[in-house]
Amino acid sequence: MKALASGIGVVFLSPVLLAGAGMMLASSADAVQSRSSLSSCLPGIDSDKVAEQVAKILDGASGKDVHVEGLDLPAEQIPNAATIVAAGLSLDVPKKGQIIALATAMQESRLRNLGYGDRDSLGLFQQRPSQGWGSAQQIRDPTYASEQFYQHLLKVDGWQQMTVAQAAQAVQRSGLPGAYAQWEDLATALQAAIIKTFPGADADSADKDTAQDEEPSTSTTGCAPGGQDGSGFGRIPEGTVPKGYSIPKDADPKARKAIEWAMHQLGTLYQWGGSCTNAHGPDPMGRCDCSSLMQQAYAHAGITLTRTTYTQVNEGKAVPPAHLKPGDLIFSRGSAARPEHVGMYMGEGLVIEAPRTTKPVRITPIKDWEILAARRVL
Repeated sequence: MKALASGIGVVFLSPVLLAGAGMMLASSADAVQSRSSLSSCLPGIDSDKVAEQVAKILDGASGKDVHVEGLDLPAEQIPNAATIVAAGLSLDVPKKGQIIALATAMQESRLRNLGYGDRDSLGLFQQRPSQGWGSAQQIRDPTYASEQFYQHLLKVDGWQQMTVAQAAQAVQRSGLPGAYAQWEDLATALQAAIIKTFPGADADSADKDTAQDEEPSTSTTGCAPGGQDGSGFGRIPEGTVPKGYSIPKDADPKARKAIEWAMHQLGTLYQWGGSCTNAHGPDPMGRCDCSSLMQQAYAHAGITLTRTTYTQVNEGKAVPPAHLKPGDLIFSRGSAARPEHVGMYMGEGLVIEAPRTTKPVRITPIKDWEILAARRVL
């Protein structure tokens, strides 16, 4: 990854040891917010349009004819955003961490390398020399400032399970903790656009544990099959079968076998990259991740699936979420073309999944899923 960063002209500095165990973390979000406040969140972001405009700037366009909603100085802001993403790649920070960093810099400086701020705050993240972030000269180096932000973020326990705003606030300690949320959509679009412009960037490795370290979206699809969204079962303790559930009688026999096998893995801990060949055994790599659970469940029903979520989304045939049948694979997170999580529909508004690190194979209501794609593999 260091080679990648150097290949796009980014120089990474050695981190500076931070002094003081109880050091107060810097933020001047309130000062920057007063200079450029937003009364509401940004409108919907056209990711394809953002990617087009980002590519123009990074290809050397002046910025005069470039327009990205939320960026008033794209010729300055987009290269700074690219530096933030490159620093994240260099430190093997997952995609979500890069998005958090971009949203933070959007709020703190509007992605400008400022020479001023609240008290002695400076740079993209408005870090303060007086609070141990480095010298003024170091903080004004966008790469150094980005690395410092990431190093603090990675020390936050459970940051990958936090919202973007919560994680940013855990680092910055802002007086306006909710303000970071308004930049999440733009930060997400920028990260996706920038990563495509880096030669040799491995999107899979940059995002390898993001997909498993986030909970499924809690937004409802509005397309629950047969009007069943699983809410009638109430709270479902992790690793258990909800009282009253049984595999629908009209389920395809092979889907029934796959569901039954998957249910025998309930309660076993998730393992990213695990084969799901011995989930109850002592070897962690025998446990399941989301896609290996699907692969092995169907293998026991005589159906061969590929190994990853990215390829399973191309298996079988597409089906509308409103017409799901037991055994159908449903995909969430990421995009419809490149989803980052997969589960199996069980009927009656329920899904079985291997959710993420530290969590067991479990059953969840489909109302907790934002379905990006669904595939029937029988």
